[in-house]
Amino acid sequence: MTHLVSPRRASLLGRLRLADGERGRGAVTIRAVVFDIGETLLDDSHEFGAWADWIGVPRHTFSAVLGAVTADGRNNAETFQYFQRGFDLAAERQRREDAGVGEQYGEEDLYPDVRPALSRLREVGLWVGIAGNQTIRAGQILRGLNLPADFVATSGEWGTAKPDPAFFARVLEVAPGEPHEIVYVGDHRDNDLEPAKAVGLRTAYIRRGPWGYLWAEDPKVLKLADWRIDSLTELPALIETAQG
Repeated sequence: MTHLVSPRRASLLGRLRLADGERGRGAVTIRAVVFDIGETLLDDSHEFGAWADWIGVPRHTFSAVLGAVTADGRNNAETFQYFQRGFDLAAERQRREDAGVGEQYGEEDLYPDVRPALSRLREVGLWVGIAGNQTIRAGQILRGLNLPADFVATSGEWGTAKPDPAFFARVLEVAPGEPHEIVYVGDHRDNDLEPAKAVGLRTAYIRRGPWGYLWAEDPKVLKLADWRIDSLTELPALIETAQG
């Protein structure tokens, strides 16, 4: 039977990029997809805004400094040092909790493509995991949202954070399959793509959030990303096509 391919689907398939070492080897096998959290599944706007309010600076100012730190390729936690020298993020996070304005995420903070994309991946038989640089509290909140995922964990729970190889060693422990059968999806060149590739995972780069837009055409991203997407809903079809 001949299947017609819509112009949009053809465009998406045309963006599929297999790593150089896989070119010409035919179909690939994918058994699991693991997602980063911040700006991949969650829109961080609310939480960044809450931090700006907590330290008493305008949200626009906080965002601008965060953007400068991001563009410089530094850890976004360094943003706070521009406003309060010696800022202790862990201590201030606890102070927020004690004041009743701690970290909180709800359904409204999920990007709208999250549930449809994760559900579709599970429908086609893939194991779906969530693992990113977040607090223990964030892990509890995410599990409370009952996302269509087989596993949820955070760096706070694991005691190791990206880009440390130990974080991705934990990913390999929990996700089924060999490293090349696992896809890690994220928006960050240095925290997601590079360390995931270093342990042999396949990677998908999503162009959203500050980092996703900033590095979308970065030469390293173009080299390291097996797939580059604008929406998570593009991923199931791309993976199905790659698997033949």
